[in-house]
Amino acid sequence: MNAPKSTRRDFIKQTTMAAGSLMAMPLVTEAGFFNTSVDETIRVALIGCGGRGTGAALQAMLANRNVRLVAMADAFRDRLDDCYSNLMQDDLSDWSGAAGNVKAQIAVAEENKFVGFDGYRQAIPLADVVILTTPPGFRPQHFEEAIRQGKHVFMEKPVATDPAGVKKVLDAALIAKQKKLNVVVGLQRHYQNSYRALYEKYKKGLIGDFVSAQAWWNNDGVWVNPRQPGQTEMEYQMRNWYYFNWICGDHIVEQHIHNLDVVNWFKGDYPVKAQGMGGREVRKGKDFGEIFDHHYVEYHYADGSILNSQCRHIKGTLAKVDEQIVGTKGTIYCGAMNIVNRKGTVVYQFDKSKENNPYQTEHDELFAAIAKGEYTFADAENGAYSTMTAILGRLATYSGQLMEWDKALNSGLSLQPTRYAWDAEMPVKPNADGLYPVAVPGITGQATG
Repeated sequence: MNAPKSTRRDFIKQTTMAAGSLMAMPLVTEAGFFNTSVDETIRVALIGCGGRGTGAALQAMLANRNVRLVAMADAFRDRLDDCYSNLMQDDLSDWSGAAGNVKAQIAVAEENKFVGFDGYRQAIPLADVVILTTPPGFRPQHFEEAIRQGKHVFMEKPVATDPAGVKKVLDAALIAKQKKLNVVVGLQRHYQNSYRALYEKYKKGLIGDFVSAQAWWNNDGVWVNPRQPGQTEMEYQMRNWYYFNWICGDHIVEQHIHNLDVVNWFKGDYPVKAQGMGGREVRKGKDFGEIFDHHYVEYHYADGSILNSQCRHIKGTLAKVDEQIVGTKGTIYCGAMNIVNRKGTVVYQFDKSKENNPYQTEHDELFAAIAKGEYTFADAENGAYSTMTAILGRLATYSGQLMEWDKALNSGLSLQPTRYAWDAEMPVKPNADGLYPVAVPGITGQATG
């Protein structure tokens, strides 16, 4: 990305304004699905059959009665089978909250269930829309292939784990635009009614000019999958993927991207540099791979405004997942869904009864556009830039150095294995005690991590 900064600002302004002015969706039918004016089947391939993939496939089928799940792919057969079994339940409410079932919309023949690292290549040609929900390290190659084959895409965030992957997604995003392929990225706050309403008020000047922002993703952390007998190093790292940077990106990338993306969205720009601190305070065992358990990053935008960002995975500490945007006339409190002026008076409060399920809405709107033959969504560039924002923060905390956006993005840094196979040589390996090397600020180089 050597384009001037104004290009990045213009892009996010245009896309967010378009998202904020979308027409209301059609009414729900008695069957619980959205009506469309087109009766043609929309075929879907699911790439990545874990929990998020299962949920995304369900949401796609709930979005439009003509959606058919026709192909599935995953590296692990047990994950694929669990996903299929869950989707085929007579009553989905036990695990998804959705009443009824979508069995009539599932048309996955046994020969269209693909297992292994190359399964995506076999599943993609069978579909009109591809859902990409593997761990994020695989996202760039899967997105590139889906666009090459001319498919509409829903892909989860983040869209990469390293700068080389971000560049690959950006290149594919340009081709997607040329082909007029809809792409939605699972940064679902863009599809959440309260955030859309706050953004509209922000654009109308209710808080004045952007001054600074704060963003938090602090909680206890997530699951751990201990090593099992007989696993190769590749299988272990994939089963316990959250703790390895080549496949996860660290929690600043995998989770905190949501909050960073919100600030970028409202700011209408992306940071030009970052510095910060982080480390492993309590999460130090061999099951926790190489990632940090806390990060603090100070992001600088081109105009001098600053985003202070923190994310933490430590049990027993203050939990907070939120964003706060400070302007010259007031402050937006995203979690409280309101705006407060400089005198401390609430000048806008979103009606919580009008909140939606943004995870469902992102699919509703994507599949409505596809059914109508419309080219509406081009989320991939923003997804790539917000992913890069999070990666920039990781580079800053791992190295303890000031990191510049353009230098980092164009560094060519890749954390990926040289090949994807169960016996592959891994980018990071344990020592004799089963512990993995961890970045040390001040020692770890700027071009690592």
